[in-house]
Amino acid sequence: MQQENYWTPLDLDVDSITTRHRNPGEEYLFYRAVAAGQIGLVQDNCSRGRFENPEGVGLLSTDPLANIKYHFVITAAMITRFCTEGGMALEEAFCLSDSYILKMDRCTNIAEVVLLHDQMCLDYAGRMRLLKKFAASSKQVAEAIDYIYLHILERITINDLANAIAISPAYLSRIFKQEIGVSVSDYIRQRKLEVAKNMLRFSDMDLVEIASYLSYSSQSHFIQHFRQQTGMTPKAYRNANYMNNWNVNREEDHPPSEE
Repeated sequence: MQQENYWTPLDLDVDSITTRHRNPGEEYLFYRAVAAGQIGLVQDNCSRGRFENPEGVGLLSTDPLANIKYHFVITAAMITRFCTEGGMALEEAFCLSDSYILKMDRCTNIAEVVLLHDQMCLDYAGRMRLLKKFAASSKQVAEAIDYIYLHILERITINDLANAIAISPAYLSRIFKQEIGVSVSDYIRQRKLEVAKNMLRFSDMDLVEIASYLSYSSQSHFIQHFRQQTGMTPKAYRNANYMNNWNVNREEDHPPSEE
């Protein structure tokens, strides 16, 4: 017997939805910052109130409290996926998500949901940062890595870093290279480059803004550093990778190419 009409789409009034949704790159940039343990970037996003801003996020309920709760669940699901692909244990990530969603379900106003959202994102980011610190065997190097992740948007010198953890620059340089395999300066450049690549892929910020955001002395210095590390200019990288690779943590597949 031939089966007919096995699928019938619902009669939805799609034309009545007039909300213009945000560019998804902004959200992916945030999720990647959480998964990379970049607490400074996560704190910056939360402090700007992006989660509670209803503009461009879609209307999931006409009840404002229910609407933001639905978006909370979406955020928890996305962060869980990003963090598991970034190395967090699957069970830890999902149990954490379940716990936060259950707690959110008891919230009685929007302010409580927003506060819990920020706590959740920083919790995931903090746990991911700890994963990075496990690469170090000494307390001093672990503290140095922690400082770098907390201050990645600032200009960090080895003297600043050594002073922050109360050891000499020469000793820090030696043990860092022994344990991590790269120099302190190279490690800082690599972490800044991770942020820059995400911003080029998932945001519309121009090169001047990105250079300033990451505390480069100038746009030309940023371009020079980027080209030295990747073999291509920031503009060429953006042209090859902008918004076209949605695998949350995999490195881009496109080979270097110039304009």
